[in-house]
Amino acid sequence: MLDNNIPTPLYPLFLSLEGKHCLLVGFGHVGQRKLPRLLLSAPASVLVLDTVAPSNRALPLLADSRVHFERRDCSRDDVIGKILVFAATDNKAENVRIADIAQKVGVLCNCASAPESGSFFVPAVARQGALAAALSTGGASPALARQWRRELETWLAPRAHTASLLGRMRPLILALRHAPEKKTQLFQKLASSPLQQWLADDEFERCREWLKAELPAELHVHITELLNDLS
Repeated sequence: MLDNNIPTPLYPLFLSLEGKHCLLVGFGHVGQRKLPRLLLSAPASVLVLDTVAPSNRALPLLADSRVHFERRDCSRDDVIGKILVFAATDNKAENVRIADIAQKVGVLCNCASAPESGSFFVPAVARQGALAAALSTGGASPALARQWRRELETWLAPRAHTASLLGRMRPLILALRHAPEKKTQLFQKLASSPLQQWLADDEFERCREWLKAELPAELHVHITELLNDLS
């Protein structure tokens, strides 16, 4: 009989790890895949635990000064004080034990072999520069999430320039001595403008003309520099 229970919706979140401490338990295939992605988010440290010595192939992954490897089991003290824990051993019972410790001490945990025992899933993420789109099937089909991620990467590629341009313009607009509603209108005008298509087609001169026509005069001095950084 099919299970028709609707799962509880997950809460989507982009989390800053900068300056925070993380724990990765298990440094096999799964752990080795997770560590580089984790380091991209600039944590202060990542404690990596495994009862088996890392292979020669995995050693370069541990060379980062933020990574500390210890060959031993995970204890409760290892979990306390971490912002994230990844239980990624090849032993399901051990992963569940770690997830249980994390739950009891109030630390978020991703449980590789028993996702339902953890408190979060790692979504499939498509990136283009600072632009990121994350999606999850709620654990129903990681393979499908990976396929959609590849499609998202294709979709994001021509939009990366637009995100970069508007991101650099944002502080300039916020610094204007204009009424807040005027700034909001300008942000909306930029977001709905033809800039996205023109940037994707490398039509920078058309972008320049549009920006000069639509931006306040105080920002005209920045237009050339903003566009040159994209070309």
